[in-house]
Amino acid sequence: MSGATAAEGAIRCWRLQGPATVAGSVQVPGDKSISHRALLLGAMARGATEIRGLLQGEDCRATVAALRALGVEIVESPDGTVRVQGRGPEAWREPDSSLDAGNSGTTLRLLAGLVAGRPFFSLLTGDDSLRRRPMRRVVDPLRAMGATVLGRAEGGFAPLAIRGGGLR
Repeated sequence: MSGATAAEGAIRCWRLQGPATVAGSVQVPGDKSISHRALLLGAMARGATEIRGLLQGEDCRATVAALRALGVEIVESPDGTVRVQGRGPEAWREPDSSLDAGNSGTTLRLLAGLVAGRPFFSLLTGDDSLRRRPMRRVVDPLRAMGATVLGRAEGGFAPLAIRGGGLR
């Protein structure tokens, strides 16, 4: 990997400097948090990302549905492999309806940060339980970066209406 250095220690870490292409394969344990992030990173990348061992629970299904609503092509194979055809967030489109995170706080919170940087309107919601969970730890930093975020109790709870664009 050109321009990368390995950090010392038991875990191999790479620091990429400047524009770089990252390619390879990583085997990770089936984990909800990792599955969400693998889907989101694949959607932000340019090119195909194949994910094997993606956790198939309702929370991850909500992330897949939300990404599809943003225009990301995701193909699920019978063998469980999920292929995310990323074209970068610049290719994402304003969703036609609300992005429903179901009961997934991870989906709602991570997507809020991602759509806040895109120049369109998004409405993020979830089930009754999710709408009772606090969202200020996401909303306040997004507002500080210039995002327009509205929600119940002054942005403290979903649904969240986000007008994205030029964050600073």
